[in-house]
Amino acid sequence: MKKSLKTTLAALLAAFTLFPLAACGNDKPETETGSSSEISSSLPEEPETQTPSQPTTPEEPETQTPSKPEQPVAPTVTYDNYFRCTSDRVNLRAGAGTSYAVLGSAEKGTMYAIIGKTGNWYKTYYKGKTAYFYSEYAAVFSIEESKNEEVEEVLSQAYKLIGVPYVYGAVRLHNGKGKFLSGFTAQKFDCSSLVQYVYYYGADALLNTTTRTQIKQGKYVAPSDLKRGDCIFFTNDERRYNTGIERVGHVAIYLGDNYILHTASDYARIEQISSKRWNYYIEARRFL
Repeated sequence: MKKSLKTTLAALLAAFTLFPLAACGNDKPETETGSSSEISSSLPEEPETQTPSQPTTPEEPETQTPSKPEQPVAPTVTYDNYFRCTSDRVNLRAGAGTSYAVLGSAEKGTMYAIIGKTGNWYKTYYKGKTAYFYSEYAAVFSIEESKNEEVEEVLSQAYKLIGVPYVYGAVRLHNGKGKFLSGFTAQKFDCSSLVQYVYYYGADALLNTTTRTQIKQGKYVAPSDLKRGDCIFFTNDERRYNTGIERVGHVAIYLGDNYILHTASDYARIEQISSKRWNYYIEARRFL
């Protein structure tokens, strides 16, 4: 009886050892501690909370001060100066002083181009030479220059001839085609030979030999459109009753403001166009 009791106790003890009692009551089961990485990976990731960005304010365009529109530049206006002799028989001298040689004398009303001034003496041209005129006997006036440099060079050549004697039928510089003629001299001109000469040396322009052939050259210009450097053709007392081209008897270079440079009956000069000469007007031509 004792032996069977011992056997029974031994069996119960063995069973208890092999099968421990389950945890009782409200004890929580042990939590296995795993690595932090394992824990985090096992949990669902929460979406990152991003602070909503502020709406971008569009950049304001740079404010530029509007530039003022460019003002048109007024064209430069230049003038040629001239003087009119205010007394009779005023000497033109070789230098600026009374001790210099007399080259000639100016009549009252004659006009000359001013190319300089030394003290009280105006520098000008007379018969192809530089001359000086005492300013006390001069009344100065101005005429607007042309924008065409060739026109101004033609006139510069013409100023040098003021005072040169008029000779009807004077030998021309060339034959109208550039061939120089023997016997020519720059000490005598008629109207058409003077014009031919200054246009050649001022602008390399070849003009014909007479007024009646020169009027066929260049471009026609209406009286209302006359410009400095244009050539004006007139009739004269001898030819005014002729017909056609034979009426043409004179030519002059227009300076502007009703002034011309020409030679007729006495010597090359600057003068205003008289009403009589306007009555003899035929046509104007532009060569430059």
